Amino acid sequence: MTKPPAETELIARNKRARHDYEILETHEAGIVLVGTEVKSLRNGKANLSDAYGIVKDGEIWLLNLHIAPYEKGTAWNHDPTRTRKLLLHTAEIRRLIGAVERKGLTIIPLEMRFARGRAKVVIALGRGKKLHDKRADLKEKDAKRDVERALRSSR
Repeated sequence: MTKPPAETELIARNKRARHDYEILETHEAGIVLVGTEVKSLRNGKANLSDAYGIVKDGEIWLLNLHIAPYEKGTAWNHDPTRTRKLLLHTAEIRRLIGAVERKGLTIIPLEMRFARGRAKVVIALGRGKKLHDKRADLKEKDAKRDVERALRSSR
């Protein structure tokens, strides 16, 4: 008896993205992969921490996304950090290109997941945070944690 596949299954998450960038908007994009990359992703072997998106020839590409080589692969295994094309609608691509070129924003991958059996990347338009912004966010997070702790102990 096999259970049906989950609607969405998380593969990897970029934990530093929300710390280093102010996230303005998000999009879900498909990604062009080869066979051994998909098998490696099913094993959860992906790292998004150094990845970022660029615009080249009117298309969006993802650089430095590390998908580990498939353990049972042969000589035709994939290159772990190759440049991968993102699949988006034309209107979305135009909006992203405009934001990157005019406003100086960055395309950052937030997470990878399988949605209905297909690998998807959630990308975001972000603006880099300054050091004082990061400190303010940490102070706010600590204050929230202290309030929650105080509320729990008073019950």
